[in-house]
Amino acid sequence: MAKIQTPQPVRGTQDMFGETEERFAHVVATFERVRRLYGFKGLQLPVIEPTAVFSRSLGEATDVVSKEMYTFEDRGGDSITLRPEFTAGIARAYLTNGWQQYAPMKLSVHGPLFRYERPQKGRYRQFHQIDAEIIGAAEPAADVELLVMADQLLKELGISDGVTLQLNTLGDTPSRDAWRTALVSYFNDHRDVLSEDSLARLEKNPLRILDSKDPDDRGVAHVAPKIDDFLSAEASDFFAAVTAGLDAAGVAWTRNPALVRGLDYYRHTAFEFVTDRLGAQGTVLGGGRYDGLIENLGGPATPAVGWAAGIERLAMLVDAPTLLTKDIIAVVPNEQSMESEAHAIASALRRRQLPVFTSFKGNPKKQSEKAKQAGAVAILYVRNEADPKRRLHLTNVTLDTDQATPFLLKILGMLPDQYSELSGDDYRA
Repeated sequence: MAKIQTPQPVRGTQDMFGETEERFAHVVATFERVRRLYGFKGLQLPVIEPTAVFSRSLGEATDVVSKEMYTFEDRGGDSITLRPEFTAGIARAYLTNGWQQYAPMKLSVHGPLFRYERPQKGRYRQFHQIDAEIIGAAEPAADVELLVMADQLLKELGISDGVTLQLNTLGDTPSRDAWRTALVSYFNDHRDVLSEDSLARLEKNPLRILDSKDPDDRGVAHVAPKIDDFLSAEASDFFAAVTAGLDAAGVAWTRNPALVRGLDYYRHTAFEFVTDRLGAQGTVLGGGRYDGLIENLGGPATPAVGWAAGIERLAMLVDAPTLLTKDIIAVVPNEQSMESEAHAIASALRRRQLPVFTSFKGNPKKQSEKAKQAGAVAILYVRNEADPKRRLHLTNVTLDTDQATPFLLKILGMLPDQYSELSGDDYRA
């Protein structure tokens, strides 16, 4: 009989467990806590959307739409796409649910996204992002709040060292249109040195040539016309208000005139938080103002600004010792007849929000070893004693001496009323 072959995971996906999953969960939990500080409401969106949501918002000519989306026709004949990003789906939800009445809205979401691209460090075909958006606010104060929130998130994750906020303005519509015209004229004069990709972008997406990684393109782009030469007074004042707000909030930033967003609905602020710890793919969080997107989806002209960050990439930067985990205690019965009572005690401690490790088999010694391997700081033994006061014994595994006694008293206070005494000793001794 032929051996049954075990299916392998899809290329570009990963199974997360142990420290990897803990880092991931730590990023999400920190994001959830910080977004509440700023009054952002959580949002859950479908993983699948009509393909038009992304083809209209991202543009047919972009690599995401033309090369990277997971698109299929369902049994009803509709074209469906696994979401490659959040912003377009949020904009669709804003319109189809009639949320205009609640504007301005501060929304946040996190979850899996899908793009068919070459897997590399910190980048997968199924990946996860956290996302924050403010819809319906045209004021630069909205840009400032999102940037301050992002800065606080990175600091609370403990990964702000070596991270730089790079900032640019794309101007308002008249400024951007004039700049785009000047760029097309300039790059047409240098067609002979442009890469094949940049030649393809020249008419449809010329701003993207400015952030090309091709060495020949970079040489030409370095001296291309700058947005500052085309900024209207209104656009200049908007950018000045954003930078003044960041300065007032104590958020450091640096100007990067090559930072662009190629799609026409982007306006004013564009930004990236960049690290030198992830190689060439150094952006850990990025976003900008997209005042024209909702109009592209058939809605009224609506100002909006937002950012997104890859959870896997943020998790790679989190130092394991900074992960915030509660002390774990193990509950071990000293014989089989005490298992039911041990379960009752473990349940009581968990109801008091104390993490408890339990094992399902093995003698007390083996269960204790498994508890130590699981990171338990102490082991609570449930002994076969007639007097409930003598039934429990706490063995310290890892706590310092000055921590052990307060921890014992803390456990005693969490136990059911019939357990009024708790003895203890120190395993390390």
